[in-house]
Amino acid sequence: MDDRHDTLPSSGPLLLFGMILLAALSRLLPHPPNFSPVEAMALFGGAHFARRATALWVPLAAMFVSDIALGVVNGGIYAEYFLSAGFLLVYLCIALSTVLGFALRGRVTALRVTGYSLVGSVLFFLVTNFGVWLGSGMYPQTADGLTATYVAGIPFFKNTVAGTLFYSAVLFGAFAWLRRRNPALAMQTA
Repeated sequence: MDDRHDTLPSSGPLLLFGMILLAALSRLLPHPPNFSPVEAMALFGGAHFARRATALWVPLAAMFVSDIALGVVNGGIYAEYFLSAGFLLVYLCIALSTVLGFALRGRVTALRVTGYSLVGSVLFFLVTNFGVWLGSGMYPQTADGLTATYVAGIPFFKNTVAGTLFYSAVLFGAFAWLRRRNPALAMQTA
């Protein structure tokens, strides 16, 4: 299957990259735990970059830039994150959510974005909490321990869902508004 579609003017990919980077950098603003743009920017990239490789690397790169910025701001507390399995699992979830976003290509509606945002949030919850159970030593390696991990993650899950829905509305909504104002943006980006 060919990953190339009709392309926007050269500013189109830059606009999408900028939107995703700004969303990622919003993680530096005060926010409730897990209320973040992570899944939304992955879905958005998957839905709008014409080249799948670009759709994958842009959200990952933006996330990495924001992780570096958080590391600088928070120092040693955040540095441990870079050495954890959780770091890799979060990035895996970003890649998987980007792939989910591919299904939105040319089919973006509020209902679909909401549905895929919820799926991305559930995926993030399941994968990252499984990683906590498997690698942190905080919970016994039993079915009860796994259940306890997921139960303990529920308050964070609520924020993940809220953050993903909020940032999806902002990213997809802003881009739809820009497309209405600039017809050249009606096509997929490179």
